[in-house]
Amino acid sequence: MNNRLKVLRAERNWSQADLAERLDVSRQTINAIERGKYDPSLPLAFKIAALFGRKIEDIFEPDPE
Repeated sequence: MNNRLKVLRAERNWSQADLAERLDVSRQTINAIERGKYDPSLPLAFKIAALFGRKIEDIFEPDPE
């Protein structure tokens, strides 16, 4: 899954640790999501979208096949 998490985080000058703390997850989780190595659970995706004031589909999109 592709995502805009790194861009959105950078726009706010947040480190991965800052974002992880706001979402109550580990920094490693944020790193894995940004690198496309981990797809967040639906509750976490909703939490991310709410934090950035966006819709889930504005942040995450499936890989083109």
